[in-house]
Amino acid sequence: MSSFKDLRIVDNFYQTSLFFPMPTVIISTLTEDGMTTCGPYSLVQPYYVAGRDYYAMLLNARNSSNTAQNILRDGHCAINFITDDRKWFKEAVKLSWPGDTPEEKMPNCKFRLEEGLMAAADPSVPRPKVLTDAFQVIECTWASDLDNGYLCKPGELHGYQPPYHDFNGITSEFGATFILKVDKILMKERYYNAIINGVKAGDFPRVPVDYGYRDSKNFWYTKFRRPIPELLQVRATTLDSVRYAADRVDPDIHFTDDALQTIVNVPRVFLPTVLKGCVAWAKENGVTEVTAEHMKIINDKRSKEKNR
Repeated sequence: MSSFKDLRIVDNFYQTSLFFPMPTVIISTLTEDGMTTCGPYSLVQPYYVAGRDYYAMLLNARNSSNTAQNILRDGHCAINFITDDRKWFKEAVKLSWPGDTPEEKMPNCKFRLEEGLMAAADPSVPRPKVLTDAFQVIECTWASDLDNGYLCKPGELHGYQPPYHDFNGITSEFGATFILKVDKILMKERYYNAIINGVKAGDFPRVPVDYGYRDSKNFWYTKFRRPIPELLQVRATTLDSVRYAADRVDPDIHFTDDALQTIVNVPRVFLPTVLKGCVAWAKENGVTEVTAEHMKIINDKRSKEKNR
């Protein structure tokens, strides 16, 4: 006999039929007259993370929301990550009431706004402002070419009629899904330094985790606690097996034994990707024999950041 009960699956199952931890972010978009407006979201996650010519995030939204309508029209947004400060979470909840127009909610919004980095990178394209009080921001452009998302137009506020798109654009009568190209990642200096120099337990931002609208009264979330490190299992492969893989990546690029020794701990499933990245770096820098010193440069995030 099972120790579990069979819970009925209903609409918004992630918050009505599950205890599902989610991030709390504020998404900023541009209204038709160029004003930045903000809305809180949790259904965001990484989408394309490797192996393509761009990276992407995934956003699920009510298609009549200000956020969805603005993305359908303008194609740009910024995903702002807030800390677990109670005043910021209260502000997020305050911005969440369906049907409030930007003109109604933004004058009372306590989040400070500033220009992101994309505004300077391409001044010809209007971009929504980002939250000064965020600890990190992802500036994005909707990949409207996927699934013919560009065919989806704003304007329907009482439900869209079929046909619906499979994974990008209007996906149901009341739902929308957006694949968002990552244009830039903005990071406050404290956390930037932590990622570049090596993260310790005290370096993690205090992020809130919410559980959605669990009832008609409250929006539940939990405050951050200090993270706990757990050592990775080390399963070193043999130098010979790494050499076997390396010699088959590119005939024009050779690796010394010392170079390959630096990646013997890489899990086998990731080894081809790592080697291809090393070969790409070697060709970009005119290197035909990759040494341990070269591997150090490749793996040095600080050097990569300086080169940018």
